[in-house]
Amino acid sequence: MTAALEGEVTCDVAVVGGGYAGMAAALRLAERGADVVLLEAGFCGGGASSRNAGQLGSVPGGDPQLLSALHPRRFPGLVRLAEEAVGFTERLIDRHGIDCDYERTGNVAAAVSPGQLRTARKKAEMFRKAGVNVEFGDGRDLGLPDAFLGGMLEPVGGVMDPGKFALGLRRALLASAVKVYERTPVQAVEPTGAGVTVAAPRGHVRAEKAVLATNAYSRDLAIAPKRLAAPVWVSMIETEPVPPDRLAATGWTSRSGLATQHAIMESYRPTRRDTIVTGVRRLQAARGAVRTRRPDPAVVSDITDGFRSRFPALRDIAIRRAWGGWIAMTPSWLPVAGDVTRNVSYLIACNGHGLAQAPYLGTLLADRLVDGKGHDDLDTVWRRRPRFAPALVFNAPVMRTLWAYDRRADRKTG
Repeated sequence: MTAALEGEVTCDVAVVGGGYAGMAAALRLAERGADVVLLEAGFCGGGASSRNAGQLGSVPGGDPQLLSALHPRRFPGLVRLAEEAVGFTERLIDRHGIDCDYERTGNVAAAVSPGQLRTARKKAEMFRKAGVNVEFGDGRDLGLPDAFLGGMLEPVGGVMDPGKFALGLRRALLASAVKVYERTPVQAVEPTGAGVTVAAPRGHVRAEKAVLATNAYSRDLAIAPKRLAAPVWVSMIETEPVPPDRLAATGWTSRSGLATQHAIMESYRPTRRDTIVTGVRRLQAARGAVRTRRPDPAVVSDITDGFRSRFPALRDIAIRRAWGGWIAMTPSWLPVAGDVTRNVSYLIACNGHGLAQAPYLGTLLADRLVDGKGHDDLDTVWRRRPRFAPALVFNAPVMRTLWAYDRRADRKTG
């Protein structure tokens, strides 16, 4: 880790948070000639940035019918943003020479039941009408494992090791002109007449502007908009290596990333290590302050059960490890950005799609700070006022109910 902040430091822009969005914003600001300080409570990329499902997806999250109904004017922009974000992140990987095992396999909104297949077909039809490059197909035509009946293929994008991607961004950040202070939890961000003061345990930063790229940890700061996002813990597991011939025998010849159409999805990704990474399936809400935690053994067991039910021929393959991370879920299920005050901006770009969208939107926000004007894709998620409705879905009772609903549906189709 880099040294923690001590004493007083001055700069043009202080970036709070060292995830994908914060690192990308800081990199871009430095490229544009700004004097930048980045403050990270732990290790840059050590949160959900390095602990997600590893699928670089090219469509907006959520139900397109619901999205277009709730956000009719913004829906075309959300579609464009999702596709542009993938291309940007692929170029970011190439520009910085990041070895993150990226494979341009595309991803599939996959179905394990006739009902999910109908959902995937409906999504494909709506996205095609909106101009998105997607295909609907049978599981065999799409090269999916035998338990998957078919789904909607997003041919743009693919799968990667998100931990390696985060480390690659961190290396680029440390090689830049950005001053990086890890092990530096920010206690307060306070606007002043001359700019902003960012306070940490053993020092502070005086800056002209600040960026809050704190995602799931946003509510720890008093200046962050109320109800900006709900922290949700997502768990993942990884198997022991699967012999290539046995993986091929399951029918998974495409190596596309998979996300089921459950109320709480299951994700599956093959790796270059010949293992399978799977997770989500069961979400957990934060109780009180967001702190480091270990995966819940009951959740790990449930995810393991899901893997073995989808891959019965691999039931003897052991689970190697489990991990998790806090992601931010917004009330709208969409990325959001805006200004809290004249000199303090914020960005939340998770909701399960941060791998592509967080670096892209972080970069666009940096350009906005330098140029004083927006970009069409950033404007799509920009909030003129930092006001948010309560996120009633992201609490423990509701998430347990959704999980139970999914398991009942599985039993009916099992």
